[in-house]
Amino acid sequence: MRRSLQLPVRTALCWLAVAPGAGWAVARLTGLDRGPLVQALAFTPYAALGSLAPLLLALALRRHRPAIVAAVTTVALLAVVAPRALPAPQPPAAGPAVRVLTANLLAGAADPRVVVDLVRTEQVDVLVVQEFTPAAEAELDRLGLAGLMPYRQLNPVVGTPGSGLYSRHPISDGGIRQLRGGWSFTQAYATVAVPGAPSVRVESAHPAAPYAVDQVKWWRADLAAQPGATPDGGLSILAGDFNATLDHGPLRALIDTGYTDAAASVGAGLTGTWGPYDGDPIPPVVIDHVLVDRRVAVRAVAVHPLPGSDHRMVLAELRLPALS
Repeated sequence: MRRSLQLPVRTALCWLAVAPGAGWAVARLTGLDRGPLVQALAFTPYAALGSLAPLLLALALRRHRPAIVAAVTTVALLAVVAPRALPAPQPPAAGPAVRVLTANLLAGAADPRVVVDLVRTEQVDVLVVQEFTPAAEAELDRLGLAGLMPYRQLNPVVGTPGSGLYSRHPISDGGIRQLRGGWSFTQAYATVAVPGAPSVRVESAHPAAPYAVDQVKWWRADLAAQPGATPDGGLSILAGDFNATLDHGPLRALIDTGYTDAAASVGAGLTGTWGPYDGDPIPPVVIDHVLVDRRVAVRAVAVHPLPGSDHRMVLAELRLPALS
């Protein structure tokens, strides 16, 4: 009698363990990034790893149906996450190399010396910054950025809305995009003339953050307002703090216009760029990206710490197409 009671308990235990992961996989695969699910889906890589535990439990308890559902869940989640850790073929770009760095300065609180030192040592060609303030602008120039990157399109603002673009190479057609989200983020952009390559339009991206359910509509609107790639036109690079991961449908829709996520394309797409947050034991997620036109080859991507900011800097080494 005792054994006959244990079997239903074991089965119920397995189903309880399997259900959250299965629901997560359904939400991710069907694009249900609405309401509180937006924040949850940012942690899909961890859910993929965690889905192995229910599978092992079901196998250990010999509960075949839960084991099948758990196996399908694990395969589905790994299928969407694993490619970010695998290098992909690159286009045959034969033009000059260009290094693009993005940094969220956390309302100007980030250490400007670390930014300038990285620009200098890594010979960064284009720097885009978010949460850029007048004080940060002055300190960056005092530390030598003006000499390293004399061309710029800047919109420093006290607080978090500011944005900036710096370049070693001449720029043109610069401007500032005003987003609609509650934080009124701005995005600096310009066309950069890299010798030996077609001109490339670069923009510092910073859509609204979905930090609360009532902000999700602005998050979606700001992501929808990002400039799409122009596969039949000029080259584009969109870099910055997107407040979205590759598990969010709006970001994937933007990429589908003709971009490639630089980090994911070289197998570095699982290195966290944001968090922990205010000391809370929450694992980091990847919300800072360098999106590049699919005609641009990605040679390497590295994530660098930025003291004073809750974000890390992302440095992408690219190779542009040659002038025809």
